[in-house]
Amino acid sequence: MAQPLITDIEAAKRLARTIAQDISLYNENKVKEGIENDSFFDILAKELDEGRKHYHSKVDPSLLANTNYFDRAIVDKILKPKGHLKTKIW
Repeated sequence: MAQPLITDIEAAKRLARTIAQDISLYNENKVKEGIENDSFFDILAKELDEGRKHYHSKVDPSLLANTNYFDRAIVDKILKPKGHLKTKIW
């Protein structure tokens, strides 16, 4: 039996952060290279797409329609912690 979709805002945010942290953890070199070379979204396109699809498969469409929790998690859990890297994007 399939699990019910997430309808709780905080649970959706937690899932988004967990997926983003996993992307960062398992792709550390690509994250670093992407930030340093301003190619983050290109170099991690596959991983970000897979993460987004997974997130969308678990969260109720009513939450997806008016929120950007996944995108915010990418910024908060992957990009912000790498603020120390030398790059022309900041």
